[in-house]
Amino acid sequence: MTIKKAVSIACTAALATLSAGAHAQISGGVVKIGVLTDLSGTYSDLAGSGAVLATKMAIEDFIAKEKPDFKIEMVSADHQNKADIASNKAREWFEREGVDTATELVTTSVALAVMKIAKEKERIALMSGPGSTPITNEQCNDVSVHYTYDTYALANGTAKAVTKQGGKSWFFLTADYAFGQALEKDASAVVTANGGKVLGSVRHPFPGSDFSSFLLKAQASGAQVIGLANAGADTTNAIKQAAEFGITPTQSLAGLLMFITDIHSLGLKSTQGMYLTEGFYWDLNEETRAWSKRFFGVQKKMPTMVQAGQYSSVYHYLKAVKAAGSDDAKKVMTQMKKLPINDFFAKNGQIREDGRMVHDMYLMQVKKPAESKYPWDYYHVRQVIPAAEAFQPLSQSRCPLVKK
Repeated sequence: MTIKKAVSIACTAALATLSAGAHAQISGGVVKIGVLTDLSGTYSDLAGSGAVLATKMAIEDFIAKEKPDFKIEMVSADHQNKADIASNKAREWFEREGVDTATELVTTSVALAVMKIAKEKERIALMSGPGSTPITNEQCNDVSVHYTYDTYALANGTAKAVTKQGGKSWFFLTADYAFGQALEKDASAVVTANGGKVLGSVRHPFPGSDFSSFLLKAQASGAQVIGLANAGADTTNAIKQAAEFGITPTQSLAGLLMFITDIHSLGLKSTQGMYLTEGFYWDLNEETRAWSKRFFGVQKKMPTMVQAGQYSSVYHYLKAVKAAGSDDAKKVMTQMKKLPINDFFAKNGQIREDGRMVHDMYLMQVKKPAESKYPWDYYHVRQVIPAAEAFQPLSQSRCPLVKK
């Protein structure tokens, strides 16, 4: 299968900061970052070319501010949401092209496959797009970082809020692969813990297009809330089809992973009042607005949390390389875990021993059309969920790296 053409940028830096000794420890004198993402499918809007752009911005900003004594190059490829394509590309990058880190990795099946190869080759897997909690639990390893969000945080935000607002009976419409299953499991646990009941679930193929038979099962369940344990085009198509079937006036939909690009494509009329959990919003403060407007200037869309998280994770990785004076995976990971993350994406973010980057998350509610005052003004921030509450506590970790 053909991989979409690799985009490569080579950025040469000023020769001021690191010593010649440190420079010698960068293999080939070049730090090479691979962006392995969905450039053409279900998740291309929330990751895709926007994640490639965010990576370029991170590299350019790092060179301008940090003036490293090493070259930085970027390559990118389309994994088409298929683990075998992703594995082959990651192996080729690590073995033949000198890539130091495979980044973004939206789609859990892709992420889990690439994590294994990264461990085998002692390279780093840096994940912004995938969501499943096994990444930092049963499948964790010491060369992987899960950066932006996960299914625990999503369930803890959206499912808890909707259940507390009176949505006590749930039926799940779930993407039939690792991510959807993890999201359904984590959301079900939160619903039950908050006094709700799960009446059932149905799994749809990933990616999906016709959700009619699955939505009719959800309708027949009589549940107050239909929980959408999917993402991207699967979520937006399910919401559109639910409206066509007349489901939404009587049952409410909870999009358990929704992005600002989904709200934009569906419109406020269709999504007003919906709750969602985000790791980032472009309009939070001056810092988020400044970065997002630069991104918008090229992409013509405001960034999703995956794209903003991609920038932050790549910049943090490069800072760790500079601090380590090496692109050796173990040395870089030590620095990544040591250095706090303070940028427009996260304040006092920290990478734990399980590879989870913990930071505040946000419970959002979509504005009514009349409340939106300018383009992309879509959210009310209903709650800031502190890092310690947003993510699974280490005491519950199933990661062998966590000492208890």
